[in-house]
Amino acid sequence: MADLKIAVIYYSAMGTNHQMAQAAAEAVRLAGGEVRLRRVAELAPAEAIASNPAWKSHYEATKDQVAEATLDDLDWADGYIFSVPTRYGNMAAQMKQFLDSTGPLWGQGKLAKPVTAMTSAQNPHGGQEATILSFYTTMMHWGAIIVPTGYQDQSVFGNGGNPYGTSASQPQDGKVPETVLAQARYQATHLMEVAKKLKA
Repeated sequence: MADLKIAVIYYSAMGTNHQMAQAAAEAVRLAGGEVRLRRVAELAPAEAIASNPAWKSHYEATKDQVAEATLDDLDWADGYIFSVPTRYGNMAAQMKQFLDSTGPLWGQGKLAKPVTAMTSAQNPHGGQEATILSFYTTMMHWGAIIVPTGYQDQSVFGNGGNPYGTSASQPQDGKVPETVLAQARYQATHLMEVAKKLKA
């Protein structure tokens, strides 16, 4: 799959979605694809970030190491993997703002590509499924081909059985469990398989 180009785009405050996106990006590379790992711009005011030590620490650790997502990354890619935390059962505003900026590409029909999404929340039933489903609504407007995980791989069951996409609860120690990362890796390779067929 060396000719496949996949954009892995995420937003992460505490680091959970960053780790999930990294696992997906690594899976793309291991499968022979070319990947761009990108974070969407932080919109929260500095005082809000500074008020939460975990948020501040993650922001400082990644702001100069992971490039910000641009429309060029979407234009470049053959497929998309998004990872975003849930906010009241919807995607975080930072990701929504990025998606709302994609009109120029949408107007040219350049976003109708395979896409899949991952998410996290503080609690096991904190809105993960609703967030992924609402994310896919935007993708329908893009004309994108939605690629959920389904139940074809054991990693989905190992991570709680969410067939829409990888979901995680906020880890207390900051380290995302292997069960979550395993589903993220499967989701990435599954997306690649679909993207390869469509590109052919």
